[in-house]
Amino acid sequence: MSAAPARLAVRGVEKAFGGITVLAGVSFDVAPGTLHALLGGNGAGKSTLMRVVLGLERADAGELRLDGADYRPLGPADARAHGVVMVPQERTLCLHLSVEENVTLGLPLGRFGLVGARPRRELAARALSAAAGDAARIDLGARASSLSVADQQLVEIARALAHAGLADDGAVRAKVLVLDEPTSSLGRRDAERLFERVAALTARGVAVVLVSHFLDEVLAHCDGYTVLRDGRVEGEGTPREAGQQRIVREMLGELPRRAERTARPRGDAGEALRVTDLSGERAPRGASFVVRHGEILGVAGLVGSGRTELLRAVAGLDRRVSGTVTVSAPGGLGMLSEDRGGEGLMLSRSVSDNVTLSPRGPRVVSPARLRSEARGWMERLSVRAAGPAQRVRELSGGNQQKVALARLLREDHGVLLVDEPTRGIDVGSKAQILDLLRELAAQGKAIVVVSSQLDELLEVADRIAVLRRGVLGEARDVAAWDAHRLLEEAAA
Repeated sequence: MSAAPARLAVRGVEKAFGGITVLAGVSFDVAPGTLHALLGGNGAGKSTLMRVVLGLERADAGELRLDGADYRPLGPADARAHGVVMVPQERTLCLHLSVEENVTLGLPLGRFGLVGARPRRELAARALSAAAGDAARIDLGARASSLSVADQQLVEIARALAHAGLADDGAVRAKVLVLDEPTSSLGRRDAERLFERVAALTARGVAVVLVSHFLDEVLAHCDGYTVLRDGRVEGEGTPREAGQQRIVREMLGELPRRAERTARPRGDAGEALRVTDLSGERAPRGASFVVRHGEILGVAGLVGSGRTELLRAVAGLDRRVSGTVTVSAPGGLGMLSEDRGGEGLMLSRSVSDNVTLSPRGPRVVSPARLRSEARGWMERLSVRAAGPAQRVRELSGGNQQKVALARLLREDHGVLLVDEPTRGIDVGSKAQILDLLRELAAQGKAIVVVSSQLDELLEVADRIAVLRRGVLGEARDVAAWDAHRLLEEAAA
């Protein structure tokens, strides 16, 4: 008797963008009624692969099969019609709408564009029951904004199930449910509750693909796993049989031995920044650390660990629930946002406008003087642009980042909070920015660097602390760390 076909079979999938290979012959299977983890570092190809599965991208080569049949989704709607749905990492609920309205939002309309209130409510109730179990606990009429983050996540799953279709008796028609970092914003108790609901779905035959960085959750709950690295499958099997150390090696590879290095000697340098028992509304939770003049403190952590929230709370951009922040440095504190396009730059304005935006020096300055000052910063940071008048949106990502850094440095803060300084930029620009951070520390600046690139933290930081689910661990000398240890502690 032949075995039943895989619920989802990926065979030799390839995808390239602009000549850069993102997926190189990826193959793996997900059986019905199982929870399968898709693992890998940033840039491994996980997101692109899921976009192919969900019909958001077309593969250049290879094939997909669903229950043994050819599966070539023409778009997200076609994927949903086949029972393949996803809950993205970022919440997509309309917070001003009710739970019922969110669950049924975007579903095909009935005759004359109308759907009766009763059928809509019954569908929402069935979907919420499948996703949350005790559906009565979550009021269909409640505004989404009134729900906890954990309950919002369940409503997201209910909407995905509703889009895949539900029988009148509540039977789930979804075949494949993709969960992208579903627990990144949840505490441990809420995460366990979510996995209980996922287990209820797999018991009904749904194949669930879990994209996650939390290896403890993978080891505890997943039936199988696949590791991608540089667009290729580097490991697969049963998580509990493989163990955490093997999975970490598959994710990172055998790294070349790093030359021993220690923190730069700081002599009698005093404290520039002291953070004591700092808590934000979601994260961090009771964070404490000290940074001295001339020192770079690296903060490592996975997606959703609260890295950005930590910096924003220190900077006072987000509300502090408790704790203190003491800055003992000339020029105070400044921050470089990870959201370059949304918070860091005015993309439609010139390089000159962006560099000289913040108030500094005389209130009335001639445009010519500002352009001259901007040109000086462009030369110092090697910004490649036609001139100070060129619009920032026309620059490459690396040059945009240098412009954002130029404005921060122009303010001459004694303490710098730098969030993902090399995200989305080329290798050459990365090297220049890391060199610049080291140069600034040598000048006596105190710097806190948050980065998802562990090798960069190991290269630039004097001490590194790991943030996990909002809790910041002890900062240790860089010599005590390597990439494997950092990932193991972040994912434990």
